[in-house]
Amino acid sequence: MRDSTAVQRRRGVFATVGLAAAALMLIGCTSTPSDGGDAQPSAPEEETLEIAYISFAVANTYDEPMLAAAQEVAAAGNANITVFDANLDPALQGTLIEDVIASGQYDGMIVQPVYGPAIMDVVQEAMDAGITVVNIDQILGEDFTTAETQLDGLSANVLIVPSTLGEKLGQQTVEACASQNLDPCNVAFLHDLKASSVSIAIWDAFSEVTAGTPVTVVAEGETFWNPAAAQTALADILTGNSDIHAVVTSDQGLQGSVLAIEAAGQTTGDYLLVGYGGAEWGRQKVAEGVVFADVAMAPATMGRLGMEALIDALRNGNNWGDRDPSADFPNDGVMTQDTADQFTGEWPG
Repeated sequence: MRDSTAVQRRRGVFATVGLAAAALMLIGCTSTPSDGGDAQPSAPEEETLEIAYISFAVANTYDEPMLAAAQEVAAAGNANITVFDANLDPALQGTLIEDVIASGQYDGMIVQPVYGPAIMDVVQEAMDAGITVVNIDQILGEDFTTAETQLDGLSANVLIVPSTLGEKLGQQTVEACASQNLDPCNVAFLHDLKASSVSIAIWDAFSEVTAGTPVTVVAEGETFWNPAAAQTALADILTGNSDIHAVVTSDQGLQGSVLAIEAAGQTTGDYLLVGYGGAEWGRQKVAEGVVFADVAMAPATMGRLGMEALIDALRNGNNWGDRDPSADFPNDGVMTQDTADQFTGEWPG
């Protein structure tokens, strides 16, 4: 913990250890252990770390394995996690970080930004207050096209660049449309959270890649990474548009889209489906040919690496720098029907 009481407590612990060591040295000079052996003092027990985990949104199937992996690492590393739920609200996330700073109770903090630019200043305040910070999953900065750390002082930066996801999503949509010789190819694009850095970056990159191709976005909706919301959004789109050829969105969005298509009395074979997320649901649907392609992500790996880096920074002072959890993905991270069996979904979907 970072408050003055904790500092005094630590100093007290160190002073006590020092006195105990001095006493043992004195005893060693004036007496012999009764058993005649070379008794040694036991090593001091590691102090329990207090970690604040600033979640993007706890009630999210993508975030669940990320948090679970972080909790598993923390338990093994003698660290307590307190979870703070931003619930997809950038302003709330900033307030939560302010609360963490004001409490003076935390050694370290994992932050998963909803919208990176909105919390850069308050994260800097946390580091200035002596809290060790690791960023995971989303970019903490204003440039959504790079994985490089944009805020000096972070102990690690573990993420997949969202603009790269958008590029691959656009490329696969172009290929999907070409597979059916569609020109134009009318697309319903379901954003997940328009105000989030990941959605902004994905959309900008997707738009750049598909510009000048037959891909034409004729309708947009928003899913909030929620299948039920996605179902409603696509149902509204299909009611007003009879000429949709493809649906592009996240795995949660695709789940809801499948429900909307079936509720409309149609089949998934009537549409080209392209997604991102790499959930086990998505992997299976790609393998079955229901989904044309899915761009993989690695939430559990990010949670594990982020917490390992934070504990290493707190225990040993090490800085892990920038880490890409997708660096070793097969087929450049794109699941197709030919490559789906090479992937493992890190979350259910």
